[in-house]
Formats: sequence, C-alpha cells, structure tokens
Amino acid sequence: MTIQAVTTFITLQSPNGNLQGRYQNGTVGSSITFESLPYPYLGFIYNGATKSRMGDNITSSLTLAANQISINIASEAVQYFWSITVDSILMHPETFTPTRRLSLEYWVASGISYNTEAVQVQLSSAIDAIGADAPNRRLLERYVGALPLTSRISNL
Repeated sequence: MTIQAVTTFITLQSPNGNLQGRYQNGTVGSSITFESLPYPYLGFIYNGATKSRMGDNITSSLTLAANQISINIASEAVQYFWSITVDSILMHPETFTPTRRLSLEYWVASGISYNTEAVQVQLSSAIDAIGADAPNRRLLERYVGALPLTSRISNL
C-alpha cells in the first residue's frame, strides 16, 4: 500500500496586496517551509472547487474551528474581499517535505457561515462578477501581448 501525503497551503491577501497570513494544514504545531516561506500550522479543511448545476459559478470553501478569532478573521476576509491562494502539494511521506504541486487556485472570500463548532468561508472565483467583486483589471497589451483591433479573426 502506498501512502500519499497531501498538504494544503493558503495565502491570504487584502485587495491592495498586503499579506494577511500564510498557513498550512499538514504538520500540527510546527511550520513548513514552502517556496522559501514559512507556513505555520492552522487547523482547516479545504473543500475543492464545485460547480452549480447551471455551470454559472465555481465555489469552494475553507472550514475552521469556531472561536472569536477565526470568526473575526473570516468576517474581515469576506467584508474586504481578501484573495486566497490555495496550493495543494504532494508531500514526501517520510520526510514530509514538499515534492510536487498538485494544484494552484486563486479565490476571493465571498461569504461566511458559522455555528458553535465551525466557521465556513465561501470562496468564489476571482472572475465571478455576480457573486463577488470582479478584479479591477483591464485587458491591456502590456499584460497579454498583441490584441486584435477588429472582430475579424482568422486562423491561418
């Protein structure tokens, strides 16, 4: 039987790019260095992307233990539309060092629900203009390269 160890690394940022926190859920009580940055432990569960039946929205969620600190941080993240980067990493089963990236996802905190046991932060796609604010970006040539000037595009 093969053991596969997976750790989720999350990075929280405010819309102006200020770091609000970095966390991992793989090693209790210590931090893991990933991409030369320390990620302290935070007990959370990341539920990967799900789509609605209509295909109009992709969502995900982070679940944390309910306490005053986690509720305050989660509500601030939703109120100010923090961006959340989620890295799912395959870890070496014996040394527990990062070996390979499985996925890299970008989200915006868009909703919160909680009860006496858990806080759940709803995450929406950063380009979902209905469920959350769309990022303030314009399609410019310096970002993406040459852009068409007409609607006539031909494939040679």
